[in-house]
Amino acid sequence: MEYRRLGRSGLQVSALSFGSWVTFGNQVARDTAEACMKVAYDQGVNFFDNAEVYANGKSEEVMGEIIEKMGWARDTFVVSSKVFWGGDKPNQKGLSRKHVVEACHAALRRLRVDYLDLYYCHRPDPNTPIEETVRAMSDLVSQGKVLYWGTSEWSAQEIQAAIGVAREQNLVAPTMEQPQYNMFHRERFEKEYLRLFNESGYGSTIWSPLASGLLTGKYLDGKAPDDSRANLEGMGWLRERLLGEFGQSKNEAIRQLQNVAADLGASLPQLAIAWCLKNPHVSSVILGASRLSQLEDNLGAMDVMPKLDAQAMERVEEILGNKPHIIQW
Repeated sequence: MEYRRLGRSGLQVSALSFGSWVTFGNQVARDTAEACMKVAYDQGVNFFDNAEVYANGKSEEVMGEIIEKMGWARDTFVVSSKVFWGGDKPNQKGLSRKHVVEACHAALRRLRVDYLDLYYCHRPDPNTPIEETVRAMSDLVSQGKVLYWGTSEWSAQEIQAAIGVAREQNLVAPTMEQPQYNMFHRERFEKEYLRLFNESGYGSTIWSPLASGLLTGKYLDGKAPDDSRANLEGMGWLRERLLGEFGQSKNEAIRQLQNVAADLGASLPQLAIAWCLKNPHVSSVILGASRLSQLEDNLGAMDVMPKLDAQAMERVEEILGNKPHIIQW
């Protein structure tokens, strides 16, 4: 396993991490979740990602039970939570000081830890002044309940505003972003966030490196496998994306990428994950798996990354044809 600094912070996170979105407390059995976490940890993964909204808190409960059972030393792993969607009532969602603080306390209880290493604002909240959110997060850091805080799916402008408030008021600024990033979704990460990475030292823990499963090749026949998360209740939007016009429009590229992977002696998922890892602004790639075999294959991306030389990367870019045009100021 390779370890990377989270932006300019001193925290080192494994290049591959493990997240529980959709799976824990929903799609997979507890014993499978435990087996995946143990294998990940044994293979050097030290960052485990979660959020209050995942399975309505059950995901954090499952992860917390497993962490406690494993008995891992607290200084050997990093755990995160995210705040925004906590419930349906007015103060159970958003980024008000009240919800930010209460969601943190709830996450600590569910995860069975004394502090969160990373705490993300899961989405921007237009109904709460940015100053209120920044101060609430900063206070949690000062209280020792959170070590580092960041954002998820915020625009660069929103992130810069938060950093600006923190600097003006001598508060703790956000240090990392958790965006979607993969071969088919790269414009914001590679173009919009570039100055944040270069000038503010922002770190990143990216999700969906397999484009919600498109980059596994299992949707090429226009059908969702029985064990696909696209078949879960409430995931109709994902099913439409994977099997609809967007997903089908990527089929030819996926077939060509399979050939590249085969030439490298890799699986398509390993190629897709390794491609993300090649970006120096990626601190950690969050993996998600509903089966142990999936996770074991994904972890093999570390061995594929060195094979992605300039020639192989150029071949991938020719297939994708979507490299953002970056203006040099």
